[in-house]
Amino acid sequence: MLKGIPSILSPDLLKALAEMGHTDELTIGDGNFPGHSFDTPVIRMDGHGVPEILDAILQVFPLDTYPDANGVMVPPCTLMAVEPGDDAKTPIWDTYKEIVAKHDERGAECFEEINKWDFYDKTRAKSKFVIMTSETAIYANIILRKGVVINK
Repeated sequence: MLKGIPSILSPDLLKALAEMGHTDELTIGDGNFPGHSFDTPVIRMDGHGVPEILDAILQVFPLDTYPDANGVMVPPCTLMAVEPGDDAKTPIWDTYKEIVAKHDERGAECFEEINKWDFYDKTRAKSKFVIMTSETAIYANIILRKGVVINK
């Protein structure tokens, strides 16, 4: 055990988080997410939901605050948008925004939504690993882009 580290963060997850650099991304997938279909490492966190994992990660993980190579500010949290024609509700997104607001003063400004296929492509191209959860809410997947730690 370590002091100040949420106990939900396993040694494997802590190692993976520590090895990430600025602008690296990770995906947290719900129970329906095809995380093992991508050519990227998978960290299993069965028995846990996305909100508790997100909150624990954000205690040790800064979200990106820098613009991209074109000078455009891109939100550091990406959600999988509801597919057109699907009447699914996503109240879990409000929970995510509350969690992010606890750790980042930008709050809801940290979020963007992209369609399912673009989300899969982004995971495949950019995520260093996928965290698989037992989350039962649908469209509960989220991608996080790492920022920098600034000592003040």
